[in-house]
Amino acid sequence: MSKTALIIGVTSQDGSYLADLLLEKGYRVVGTIRRNTTYQKPNIQHLIGKIIIEAADLIDSESIARLLREYQPDEVYNIAAQSVPADSWSHPLYTGEVTALGVVRVMEAVRHFAPQARVYQATSREIYGQVQAKAATEQTPIDANNPYGIAKAYAHMMTRCYRESYGLFACGGILFNHESPRRSLHFVTRKITAAVACIKNNITNPPLDELGRPLITPDGKLKLGFLEARRDWGYAKEYVEAMWLMLQNDEPKDYVIGTNSSYSVADACRIAFAHVGLDWQEHVISDQALLRPTEISVLQGDYSLAEKELGWRPRTSFEELMQIMVDADLARFR
Repeated sequence: MSKTALIIGVTSQDGSYLADLLLEKGYRVVGTIRRNTTYQKPNIQHLIGKIIIEAADLIDSESIARLLREYQPDEVYNIAAQSVPADSWSHPLYTGEVTALGVVRVMEAVRHFAPQARVYQATSREIYGQVQAKAATEQTPIDANNPYGIAKAYAHMMTRCYRESYGLFACGGILFNHESPRRSLHFVTRKITAAVACIKNNITNPPLDELGRPLITPDGKLKLGFLEARRDWGYAKEYVEAMWLMLQNDEPKDYVIGTNSSYSVADACRIAFAHVGLDWQEHVISDQALLRPTEISVLQGDYSLAEKELGWRPRTSFEELMQIMVDADLARFR
C-alpha cells in the first residue's frame, strides 16, 4: 500500500514542489487550497488529475479535522501560512490567526483523528530576528522582531509542545529564505527576476506587484526597499527534500535548513541583470516607502545537523538559482 500525504497549502512554491517529490516516490497526495472563486493556480496546473485537491483553511478547524478523519494520512505537511513578513505589519491579527493559531488547529486535528501521522511544520529563520551571530543552529535563541516572525516562533514552540506533551511525531523545519520560479511576486527575488525579464523583453504591460502597481515604472525602473539587506537564500525545490527526510527519520526533531552563506538584495540584482547583459544600477532604485519598520540581522543557516543526520545539503548556488529564475521569467513574460 502506498503512503498518503496531506499537504496543507499545496498551491505555494513549497507545496507544489513537495507534491512533485511525493508523487515521484509513489505517495497518494491530498493537497488543500483555500476556497475562493479564482481557479487559476499556476503552481499546480500540472498536478491536476494527479493529486486529490480539497478545500480547507487554517482558520477553520473543522475543515482540517475532516481531512484527517477521511484520509488518515501517514504524513502531514503544514506549508500554509500568511507567509509575507512585510504584510504582517499591516495584518498582524490575521497573521497571528493563521500563522500561529492555525498550527494548533492542525496539531489538535492530528492528535484526535490521526495520531499515527508524522507531521512537518514549516517554521522560519524569522524566529531568530535580531540574534547577533554569524550562523544559526537549532540551539540559537529565538528573538523574533516582527509579527510574522513572532507568529512563526509560537508555531515552532507549539510544535515542540505537542511532540513532548502528546508524543506526536512532529518536526519543525527552520527554513531560511528559499526561492524558485514558482515564488510569488510578493517576494524580492521574484520581483527582481520578473523585472529583468520585462525590461529585457521590452514588455509594455508588466505584471502588477502585491499592491496593484506595475512591477516596473514606464521608464524601466524597479523600485525596491533596503538594497543592503542580506539573506541566506536557497532553492525551494531542494528544501522540500529536507522536509520529507525529516519525516523519514527515526525520531522527530527540528532542523535548520539553509546554505550557510548570505547575499544582499543588491547582489541579487547584480546577478540577475548581468545574466541578460544589463547593468542593474541603471534599472534599480531604492524606495523609502518599501522599507520594513524593523530589519532583521544578517544571519546564515548552519545546516550541519541536517547534513549529519538526514544526509541533506544544498546543491544549487545562489548565482545558479537567480539565473534559473531569470530564465523562467524570460520564458513567462514575452
